Amino acid sequence: MNQTKHIYVVYIATTADKLWKAITDRELARQYWGHENVSDWKVGSRWSHVAAEPARPERIVGKVIEVTPPTRLVMSWADPKDEADKSQHSRVTFDIEPLDDMVKLTVTHDELAAGSNMERGITKGWPLVLSSMKSFLETGKGLDIWATKKPA
Repeated sequence: MNQTKHIYVVYIATTADKLWKAITDRELARQYWGHENVSDWKVGSRWSHVAAEPARPERIVGKVIEVTPPTRLVMSWADPKDEADKSQHSRVTFDIEPLDDMVKLTVTHDELAAGSNMERGITKGWPLVLSSMKSFLETGKGLDIWATKKPA
């Protein structure tokens, strides 16, 4: 299986602590992502990406691999149906670097099956989520990123 990776970099007028909290606090994540990131954020713990809609389905699941607040978070990433099959997991790394009155956020999504449904999904999803996160942290209001999706 060929693997690929995608790297996204965004500069945000905020602090490393506020950015860290936006990623790991379920209530804050819901405001710009439309989903909650749920975990105790300890190495080895399970995490899940839960839709904020009434049924609250899990959209993504994984394990916390590395935690260095507020500068680095690494976790596995998989469709819930593939949770038991580690060969289907990819990895997401959030690197947060303070720069004067802003931070540089680098999101690396690697160990990803090239051409997979997951790759197609993240190449659309990460730019939307990171744009909304930036808007949320800088203005207090995330983008309505799900308005861009058309019903099936």
